[in-house]
Amino acid sequence: MFLRILLLLTIVPLVELFILFRIAEEFEWGPTIALVVLTGILGAWLARREGLKALKRIQDDLASGVAPTSAMVDGGLILIAGVVLVTPGVLTDLCGFALLIAPCRALVRRRLADAFKRHVVVMHQDPRHAAWQGPGNFVDVDATSRDPDDPDHPDHPDHPDDPPDVVH
Repeated sequence: MFLRILLLLTIVPLVELFILFRIAEEFEWGPTIALVVLTGILGAWLARREGLKALKRIQDDLASGVAPTSAMVDGGLILIAGVVLVTPGVLTDLCGFALLIAPCRALVRRRLADAFKRHVVVMHQDPRHAAWQGPGNFVDVDATSRDPDDPDHPDHPDHPDDPPDVVH
């Protein structure tokens, strides 16, 4: 992961510089700098507008008692878009503007959800069957991850605390 971030933080700026130099060769430096400044201003304005829409959706979801998960993810993606848009560069601006378009954001949100589902195990307790739930109750849990093939694991067939099989 560290290597990917390092490559991202070194290669992307180099590619951005190359593209900006190519644009400057074609159109001179004045229009190139104007392009960078204008996309930054426009991007900041659009990110603010979309961010306020996402905040309104979050507030509406909370007021109606619905978890604002998609609106929260949209807010995070809009924040990323805003940061990327005020960063000078053409490729980053394209990615930032794409994140400000709702259908593109929905596609990214679905991909993030799929990646999250692949890497995270979510366990759910049905609140109707949870005797410990109630106002003011607190459950503190310490957990350890162990390999089920380890003979010390309680589910391993050779575990010493495993009761003997009873044959009738």
